[in-house]
Amino acid sequence: MHRDLQVNQHQWNAVCPLDRIVPDTGVCALLNGRQVAVFRVGTGSEAEPPSLFAIDNYDPNSQAAVLSRGLVGSIGERIVVASPIYKQHFDLRTGECLEAPHNSVTSYPVRVEDGTVWVGA
Repeated sequence: MHRDLQVNQHQWNAVCPLDRIVPDTGVCALLNGRQVAVFRVGTGSEAEPPSLFAIDNYDPNSQAAVLSRGLVGSIGERIVVASPIYKQHFDLRTGECLEAPHNSVTSYPVRVEDGTVWVGA
């Protein structure tokens, strides 16, 4: 219940139309002065829509804003993005850096409304 309360306190920001994000890639959006990487995983269909995730775009391992350009994949049950610099993996659901948990990033709630991707930041 506490987590739901936190989600409701986010300011929702329109990012872009869903069809502007190529499946299994990310885009970068500037939300409230912060770079956020938004990822679309899967092509989606009416039966199973694509999964959307948002994490900070800044990779603390390389000290560069590059996560939106990383490779999307999975490690076990985790959906991750590999940073394009040093290849550390970030869990797209939680922002956890698998190789260096102390360098994890923030994750944000994402929703689609009327074909537009919205991120709570």
